[in-house]
Amino acid sequence: MREPHSFTPMLEEGMKGAPPRSLTLGSDLAKNQDEISKFSPKDAKAYPEFLAHLEKLATAIHPLLDSPPVDIRGVTAGSLRKRLAAAKTLMPVVKCGLKLGGNIPDFYEIITAPIMKVLTQWFDSEPLRATLATDGVIGAMTSPSNPGSGYVLLHHVMGELEKEKGAWGYVAGGMGGVSQAIAKAAQSYGVDVFTEKDVGQILVDSDGAAKGVALKDGTEIHSKVVLSNTTPYVTFKNLTPKGALSEEFVKAIDQIDYTSPVTKINVAVDKLPNFLASPTPDDKPGPHHQCSIHLNCENVDILEAAYKEAKNGRPSARPMMEMTIPSVLDPTLAPSGCHVVSLFTQFTPYHIEGKEWTEQDREAFADTVFDWVEQYAPGFKTSVVGRDILCPPDLERIFGLTGGNIFHGSMSLDQLYLARPLPSLSDYRSPLKGLYLCGSGCHPGGGVMGSPGWNAALTVISDLNRHRKM
Repeated sequence: MREPHSFTPMLEEGMKGAPPRSLTLGSDLAKNQDEISKFSPKDAKAYPEFLAHLEKLATAIHPLLDSPPVDIRGVTAGSLRKRLAAAKTLMPVVKCGLKLGGNIPDFYEIITAPIMKVLTQWFDSEPLRATLATDGVIGAMTSPSNPGSGYVLLHHVMGELEKEKGAWGYVAGGMGGVSQAIAKAAQSYGVDVFTEKDVGQILVDSDGAAKGVALKDGTEIHSKVVLSNTTPYVTFKNLTPKGALSEEFVKAIDQIDYTSPVTKINVAVDKLPNFLASPTPDDKPGPHHQCSIHLNCENVDILEAAYKEAKNGRPSARPMMEMTIPSVLDPTLAPSGCHVVSLFTQFTPYHIEGKEWTEQDREAFADTVFDWVEQYAPGFKTSVVGRDILCPPDLERIFGLTGGNIFHGSMSLDQLYLARPLPSLSDYRSPLKGLYLCGSGCHPGGGVMGSPGWNAALTVISDLNRHRKM
């Protein structure tokens, strides 16, 4: 568990030789209020009410996360028996509505409004508004002033760890530990797991149904169903045989928005970053080293300017950065005295003024990022012993993230719930019988939570059971 959750240092001259100010937020409400009061006593007083407001909305829509969207086709068409069966999919929506009650207008506002409209209603201080606004734009090519950015904030608030809502943590040994845990659980039920086996194509029989996959080495694996955890684009454009899908459907797949603003920079350092706003000259980690460190996030105007540059085809000259140092809590990740630093940066375009990224472009952007980190933590640049720069095309090429989008598709209002990734695909079933989507491109979207896979599994089990009864 990470405690505190976030640290936002300022770039400013300290008063009478004191360090620059910073804003640290965590699970301790009293400490949060003390931190916020450095910038606005009024905001400090409003903060608990704001958190309660967000939690009320997030708790109400929680039933929607672990349930497939409403089966509209089933409810509106078919026999009475099919309609009654499909009506069960309405229950999560009914539960959500009952829990929201009189808060339905507030819920409607936060999922449709710009996050800044919501935050400005609650707070005056820039560091608090900008820090909270980062959760409204993280991983999304949008600005805090764009409609729909409020939902991205709510999506992050809905997360839960060790029964604590909104909490964050690191996986012991790195993120691969999640995959290993899932694989181990699956193997305990008799599942065979194969890795480093590239799938070349989904096999389709003469009736237009999926019957397995063909690996790139020529091996064929036959099965009753195929679940694809790749992006919808990769599934239907790269893996499905040409001609197996209608031109109309393929055209719709081409319209899905995968725009991503993210360049990820992994860094190895031989000493801990020492921030001017919270000095640790003895090289011992402070509480602020555990959490998400927000750089260039003390003012919303900085975020807006960074977004506009990327929209115009240029990497941001003053990028928004979220730094984490997981080795502070997990020493297995780096040699003694050294650390791994993850820099999640925005905003960078997929193409730079219409041209592909070059190695020089990557290095230049990383230099810009490091120059800004250096201003907050002098000595950072000399501590770097290695860096790995992954711009949007790299994230696409290496990890199969279409457009470099970490959510397998933008989390915009036109690509959520019944329209995720498309209205015709919202129930995890594809046009090919037996082929299902189960990744973040499906409802409820991105994040390390497994809900899309859970919902897809429920759908597959339901279909197989119905087939057996027939």
